[in-house]
Amino acid sequence: MSGSVRPRLSCEWLHACSGCEIALLNCGERLLALLERVEIVHFPLLMDHKYSDRGDAAEIALPEAEIGLVSGGVASEEHLAVLRAMRRQCRTLVALGTCATHGGIPALRNQWPVDQAMGTVFSGVGGNNTYPVEVPAPLDRVYSIDEQVTVDLCVPGCPPRPETIVAVIEALLAGEKPPLPNKSVCETCPTVRAGKGQRTVHRFLANADYDPRAPVAEMRCLLEQGLLCMGPVTAGGCGGPDAPLCIRARVPCRGCYGPVRPGGNPLLDMLNGLASNGIDHRTIVDRRSLLRFSGAHGLLKPLGRRG
Repeated sequence: MSGSVRPRLSCEWLHACSGCEIALLNCGERLLALLERVEIVHFPLLMDHKYSDRGDAAEIALPEAEIGLVSGGVASEEHLAVLRAMRRQCRTLVALGTCATHGGIPALRNQWPVDQAMGTVFSGVGGNNTYPVEVPAPLDRVYSIDEQVTVDLCVPGCPPRPETIVAVIEALLAGEKPPLPNKSVCETCPTVRAGKGQRTVHRFLANADYDPRAPVAEMRCLLEQGLLCMGPVTAGGCGGPDAPLCIRARVPCRGCYGPVRPGGNPLLDMLNGLASNGIDHRTIVDRRSLLRFSGAHGLLKPLGRRG
């Protein structure tokens, strides 16, 4: 933009924990340099800028911005109204974090009918088993934001790495395509693969077999050790150039970056991958937990009653 006018940045969170926003604040000096290039016009974590009425689409007033970042999924009528306002006011809208791109942990609610889920959470409130009227009305399930509005860019992560967030904003300011990871966790994992693992998998209830004095590159692949690691079907990018963060801590990947391929189904992809390697997928205790971060897009839904 010409002259002294800086591009405007608007940030909003929906069904989220603020982890993505904290990641942005953790960018340190790069964030300070970025603040000299943009004007933040809306950012609930940093500034007292409110829309006028909670949940009323006709009353929500958000400023116009060249770039909008939205974290969190869409779980209530208020979330949906705020998201639509952000879409109207932002030239480029970015889904920030796995809750926004794939539903995240909040979408685990999709395993139950909404009345059952909300009635359980608010059981006993006001002497009954229904949620209070002060709480914004829930939607039938938790949605990713691209299920409700057009999204220009998806940046997964729980949360995304701080440098990734800044790099995305800087690329958008320069009119360039943002650099995003395009490999799986396995493709960025340095552990040793022998090609022959156990025929069963189990939950991470015991420590992996490794030498704590040795680098992670000398540890045997956790999936080959029989631990349920989601690395084959999960997007990489969480650990930078060294190793994925969970693997660096000697624990299996939990899938927090969402599916590695657009439109992927981590549950089906993981079961197919296990079967093709001779691993008995029936040894997985809770198969639906493979969708713990990717329950939006209709992937996680209530089970019908069995006859």
